[in-house]
Amino acid sequence: MTEIQRYLAEEVAEDLADGIITRREAMRRLGLLGVTGAAATGLLATLATGEAAEGHPKTEGGRGPEETSWAPVPRESITFAGPRGPLLAAWAPAVKPRGGVLVIHENRGLTEHIRTVAGRLAASGYSALALDLLSEEGGTGAFPGEAEVAAALAQIPPERFVADMKAAVTELQRRVRGRKLAAIGFCFGGAMVWRLLAASEPRLAAAAPFYGPFPEGGDLSGSRAAVLGVFGGLDARVNATRPAAKAALDAARLRHELLTFTEADHAFFNDTGARFNPHAATEAWRRTLNWFDAVGHRH
Repeated sequence: MTEIQRYLAEEVAEDLADGIITRREAMRRLGLLGVTGAAATGLLATLATGEAAEGHPKTEGGRGPEETSWAPVPRESITFAGPRGPLLAAWAPAVKPRGGVLVIHENRGLTEHIRTVAGRLAASGYSALALDLLSEEGGTGAFPGEAEVAAALAQIPPERFVADMKAAVTELQRRVRGRKLAAIGFCFGGAMVWRLLAASEPRLAAAAPFYGPFPEGGDLSGSRAAVLGVFGGLDARVNATRPAAKAALDAARLRHELLTFTEADHAFFNDTGARFNPHAATEAWRRTLNWFDAVGHRH
């Protein structure tokens, strides 16, 4: 099992442990990922035991007033040249852009939530391009549901994701000429942002990976980005990679801050999910924009 496949399988197990999906649905999703039989049963048992031992709280769903306090900029669907064919994305242009931001989606693909994140960035002065990492397969919309999206992502080698993201940086650079560029990603997308930084991508001035696991053996020496790593205090699985991220940032001498919201869980920023934490999400957004602003003022 690859590192990405293992991460996506653990996501399924964590959703079951938190009561978001049923055991039957968890087994179905693991089957789509190629994890069956004793391996699937063992994975679910391991995660369930770990959650119980930690007293991991179940997060109630619901929306807070914070999420209606902004007016996102309309997005348009675009295509642009990629290394293996056309890439799909949502584009949200700021009226007077202070910079450009590449947005990388969760394991659910390029959803309306991620398109809205691009629109929020544009409303805050950052033209945003939200890339669909399933472009070659026809895009996220070509799949019947999020389980099938995750299974498709698990089959793609990380090198293709990196090549597509680099092409998206090139497109962003073309659309926001002379401005500094940043990247933001969530869950699976946070992991992808770490991989982009580890792929000697020097054009990013800033990055904000949200609760994304740091890749094994990741080397950030080819990056110049100032990195704001955002974590949920209850997200033990991803937090286990935090020391490796810290060590790599220190070794590369990159300006960084690793920010942990102690009462928040994995995926706390997604206001369409069961683990949404409106207070942590609001503060994380404010801190991210401030981080991008500070980098934009540096010369």
